[in-house]
Amino acid sequence: MALAAVGAVVLDCPDPVALANFYAALIGGEVEQREDWVELTGGAGAPLAFQAAPGFVPPKWPSADASQQFHLDLTVADLDAAEREVLALGATVLEADDRERTFRVYADPAGHPFCLCAC
Repeated sequence: MALAAVGAVVLDCPDPVALANFYAALIGGEVEQREDWVELTGGAGAPLAFQAAPGFVPPKWPSADASQQFHLDLTVADLDAAEREVLALGATVLEADDRERTFRVYADPAGHPFCLCAC
């Protein structure tokens, strides 16, 4: 029997509302704000939450000096179509040169790495 369950995956960022809106457009859900805490509710999978982090420094990918620490794998049906959409939402490409792979790596507007996966 498990001792605990995932309550939420929380991302530190400079602007919680803006980052929650990015992920709402990407994976669905409703943005709910409570002071410095913002949650993305009603979507599939583990809930995402966002908190303000003064002095936030985004992770670097790949980097041994400033590791990404975690990333999200987001499953999509069409990598090319999903890539166009996430770039329009404000994501940046970290690694997507190998168009034969089943995944591509991006950063959200606050710099957190995530992968689009056609697995």
